[in-house]
Amino acid sequence: QVQLVESGGGLVQAGDSLRLSCKPSGRTFKSSAMGWFRQAPGKEREFVAAITWSGGTTYYAGPVKGRFTISRDNAKNTVYLEMNSLTPEDTAVYYCAASTNVYIRVVLPTTYDYWGQGTQVTVSS
Repeated sequence: QVQLVESGGGLVQAGDSLRLSCKPSGRTFKSSAMGWFRQAPGKEREFVAAITWSGGTTYYAGPVKGRFTISRDNAKNTVYLEMNSLTPEDTAVYYCAASTNVYIRVVLPTTYDYWGQGTQVTVSS
C-alpha cells in the first residue's frame, strides 16, 4: 500500500521551477524525518534532500544545493521540494520517503521506512 503520495511533477523547460508535494495517505505513522530521492533511467536511486520534523534541519545533495529547497508544514504533515533553475540533468522520477528511526543517516535509502509512488519530472533543453 502506498502511504505517501507525491504530486507536482511535470514537463518543464530548462531554467523553470517546480514544487513537489508529499503527504501521507491512509495509514498513520510517526516519522522523524522526510527525504526526497530521485532515479533517472539507468541510474540508481540517489539522495536529493531531507528535513527533520522537530527542528526543521535540512540536508542537500551537492548537485541541488543552492537550487532546491526542502520545507515542511507540520500542521498539514506535508513536505515540499521547491526546485529552481532546473536542468535536463534533473530529469528523473522523484520519490519522497519517511523515516521512523531515532538515529538517521538521511542520505541512505535504507534509513526510510515508507515511500511514495514517485512523480515524473522532465526538463527539456
